[in-house]
Amino acid sequence: MPPENLSEPTDVIAAARALRRGTTELYRRLRAERVSHGLSPSKLSILGRLALSGPLTLTALATKERVQPQSLTRTLADLEEDKLIIRRQDQVDRRQSLTEITSAGEDLLRNDARRQATWLALAMSSVLTPAEREVMRVAAQLMRQLADVDVSRVLNPAEAGISSR
Repeated sequence: MPPENLSEPTDVIAAARALRRGTTELYRRLRAERVSHGLSPSKLSILGRLALSGPLTLTALATKERVQPQSLTRTLADLEEDKLIIRRQDQVDRRQSLTEITSAGEDLLRNDARRQATWLALAMSSVLTPAEREVMRVAAQLMRQLADVDVSRVLNPAEAGISSR
């Protein structure tokens, strides 16, 4: 039985499509505001993950980034070469290594985020009312909440009457 808030699948699909388009466009615009550091989005994602999570094993990092551990090998080598991360032996399980962000990596992320946040704050101030800015703040919290959902464990799309078409 579908939850009450999914009783109108067409409305949910329309909202999902609008949200996807909006976040994609905003992501592209924010990406254009990045400092010219030459790092790929995947490298920035790894740095951001390490900044938020602290030191991680290769397996834990791959799981959080939703990639195979093997696909991180070259990326981590590049980041280490650029002195943005360091890898050291895990003191608890000496068979594993931990990857952590360096102060140079944190500085790069901070400068990148500052530039993007400045652009976004100016854009929001110029076109949104205070009430609309508050809606955006709440929407941001909801988007973070959605990012952590594993829908395969929550609901079967067919049960909710939702088609991927």
